[in-house]
Amino acid sequence: MATRIKISALEITKRVAQLCMEANYNLGKDVLNALACSCELEESPVAKEVFRELLENAEIARARQMPICQDTGVAVALVEIGENVEIVDGRLYDAIQEGVRRGYQEGFLRKSVVRDPLDRVNTGDNTPAIIHTEMVTDNHVKISFMAKGGGCENMSRLAMLTPADGREGIITFVVETVKVASANPCPPIIVGVGIGGTFDHVAFLAKKSLFRPLGTKTVKPDTENLERELLSRINDLGIGAQGLGGRMTAMAVHVERHPCHIASLPVAVNMECHAHRVKTVVLDSGNSGNR
Repeated sequence: MATRIKISALEITKRVAQLCMEANYNLGKDVLNALACSCELEESPVAKEVFRELLENAEIARARQMPICQDTGVAVALVEIGENVEIVDGRLYDAIQEGVRRGYQEGFLRKSVVRDPLDRVNTGDNTPAIIHTEMVTDNHVKISFMAKGGGCENMSRLAMLTPADGREGIITFVVETVKVASANPCPPIIVGVGIGGTFDHVAFLAKKSLFRPLGTKTVKPDTENLERELLSRINDLGIGAQGLGGRMTAMAVHVERHPCHIASLPVAVNMECHAHRVKTVVLDSGNSGNR
């Protein structure tokens, strides 16, 4: 019989609060490397200066432990929980929500969530977070946090294509989405693409793809080729950093695929700005928070 481990909800709350602050203050090395690489490849003097200013802004935020951007985003959590993990001292979802509440309050981060899309009353603590969970065989709880800004999120789109549209139809839709978005998602952008599944699942696939570290490759060669072609066509649009023209509109395109119905070809595009704020923590028997 598999050994069960216990992980404290109190420790989860503590770690999530830390993730909220760290993500908003400290851009990951993968993002900093992508910005620096894009600056080197950029041909436009104006766009090069934008990249330099973005890198300087990231360094100021890190040094002063202040938000990289005034839009500190909706909290999105991608959670893996082991089949043999028992959460003690509380419930998993409650622990994550409390962590977001504390992180945004203690970190002096802007509260950007309203309780209802129509009455628009601010919840005052940036909850509720959007939480996606997946059961895994490993004995751990892995929480990946993303602070998702509204400007780029608003430029996202979904289409239920037909199988006849095929690969080229997917490329056309993705590139057109970026073209329509233009400067609104604060380029240089990262483009998350979901293909397959159902209407609801394809949007999740697009979001999930953004949690993959920049500079890493997918395991499927045909998906890697599709990502490369999409990135090339997007950068041929000439939108450039902050929409001021230039070669480097997108730093990366990430694609997630999933089986789908014989009559469907769902495609979703989730846009992400240059302030790509993702942090991850793994809790297991060695750091469960139990005393």
